[in-house]
Order: sequence, then structure tokens, then C-alpha cells
Amino acid sequence: MRHRKANKKIGRPTNERMALLRNQVTQLLLHDKITTTEAKARATKRLAEKTITIARAGDLQAMRQARKVVNNADAFKKLFAVIGPRFKDRNGGYVRMVKLPPRRGDATPMACIMLAED
Repeated sequence: MRHRKANKKIGRPTNERMALLRNQVTQLLLHDKITTTEAKARATKRLAEKTITIARAGDLQAMRQARKVVNNADAFKKLFAVIGPRFKDRNGGYVRMVKLPPRRGDATPMACIMLAED
């Protein structure tokens, strides 16, 4: 039974799901906005919020923890040089999700997730 289980499986084993979410968080940090399915967007938003909260500290331990999620050197540098200081005074709500019309081919609910403005 899945009572009180917070994460969604997205139809993938754990290692594939985590790789997908890490890649999506990395792309979100690089491009500030990505379009994906609604279920993936919800899971990505959750991991991105945690990663940005870690990056706000800016110390060595935060860098080590964020490195587990962000797998691109450019995104990692941007996270600590631009995004972390940008949300320094904000307590959560760094990422917002906007629902889009369903995908044309299979009518899957789509969403766009983006970094919030200051």
C-alpha cells in the first residue's frame, strides 16, 4: 500500500526517475523555463525548490549537496552565482507551474515550469 507516500513514481524505476528529475532540474536552471507533462512538472518543481533552498546557503556543504542533483557545470555555476543570491530574501516559492493545453498527439496534460521573478 502507498499510504502517506509523498513521491510519484511517474511510471519508472527509482534510478530512471531520479535521473529524469535531475536532468529536468538542470535544464530548468540553465534555461529558466521548461515545458513538460504535468506529472513530471510537479515532481521536478519539488526537487528544484529543495535544490534552490540548499543553494541559498552558498557554503561548501551546500555545494556538495547541490552537486548530487545538478549534473552540468554551467548550471551549477549559475545556481550559486545567479539563482541562489536572487532568491536570498525569499522563503520558498522559487518555481511556479503554469498549466498548458493538452498535447496534441495523446492529449497528455502539459505544464510549463519556470523560475519565479523577484
